[in-house]
Order: sequence, then C-alpha cells, then structure tokens
Amino acid sequence: MKVFTALYDRVLRWAGHPRAPWMLAGLSFAESSFFPVPPDVMLAPMCMARPRRAMRLATLTTLASVAGGVLGYLIGLLGLELVLPLIEEAGYAPAYETARGWFVDWGFWVVLVAGFSPIPYKIFTIAAGAMAIAWLPFLLASLLGRGARFYLVAAVLGWGGPRMEPWLRRYMERIGWFSVIVLLALVLYLSR
Repeated sequence: MKVFTALYDRVLRWAGHPRAPWMLAGLSFAESSFFPVPPDVMLAPMCMARPRRAMRLATLTTLASVAGGVLGYLIGLLGLELVLPLIEEAGYAPAYETARGWFVDWGFWVVLVAGFSPIPYKIFTIAAGAMAIAWLPFLLASLLGRGARFYLVAAVLGWGGPRMEPWLRRYMERIGWFSVIVLLALVLYLSR
C-alpha cells in the first residue's frame, strides 16, 4: 500500500502551482498555532523544483511560521481556557504539560529546540503564551529555531535540486513510515 508516494505526488503538484509561495506561507503560519501539517512537506519539493529560490522560500517559511507562533503565543496568553479542551481532544495534553514543565527549567532553549525539532511547535507557542514567557526571548528563539530548520531543508534540497527527485520518490514510502514511527515514539515518550 503506497500511502506516502500518492501524498508526495499531490504535494509536488501543489508546489508547482503559481500561488505555491502563498500556500506555503499560509501553511507555515497555520502550523505554528493550530494546524497539524508541517510546512516542510511543501518547502522541500518547492526547493527541489526551484533551487535558485530555495533560500527565499526558507525566509518566507521562517517569517510566516514565526508570525503563526506569535498567534499561538497570543492564544495561550489570552484564550487558553478556550483552546485547552481542543488540545486535550487532539491528544496533545501530555505534550502540553511536558512543555510547561520544560519552560520552568529551560525557558528560551525550549522554544529554540522546539522550533527546530519535529515536536509540534504549536504546543510550545501556546504554552509560552500561557506561561507569559518573556516576549523578546520567545521571538528570538522562534526565529533561530524555525530559521535553522527551514534553511537546512532549503539548503539540502536546493543543493540536490531536481536530480534528488527520483531518489526521494524511490524511498518515499520508507521515509514516510519511518517518520510516522518516530512521531508515535515521541508522542508515547512525552505522554509518560
């Protein structure tokens, strides 16, 4: 059953759309505050298809993602009681509580690592707002963490360009299932 190859083909079609940068910015913004799909799924094929625009696309993704993170921060700061049931319903409650605990211990560094890692960044933006973490360090950590992640993706896939596409297509199912397993392991670990 080839689940990820079909998704990959669909994303490649979206990445070639004339309004793809707008869709990338929208996805990046939404993912940082409420949407579950990471922007890497669009950024990667767009960088492969247009290597010369890879760094510009990484900048767009970073800025839109940080703007979405600001929305997540405001949601946590001003409307936590409204979104907490949604966080619980989505199964993110253990991760949210873990994030709150990590903020007490590590503050700035938690946002930086969460911005770079595959951990759902939105949980950390909302938790940062709920705990009223200092605004400027939050913004700086978000820029550094998200920027490092998206520029790395853009650099690697922009460097590989269209010649990487056959390799990626060949291993898409393995990469997809490996990512699912890693994500499930991370969720199970955080929910302990």
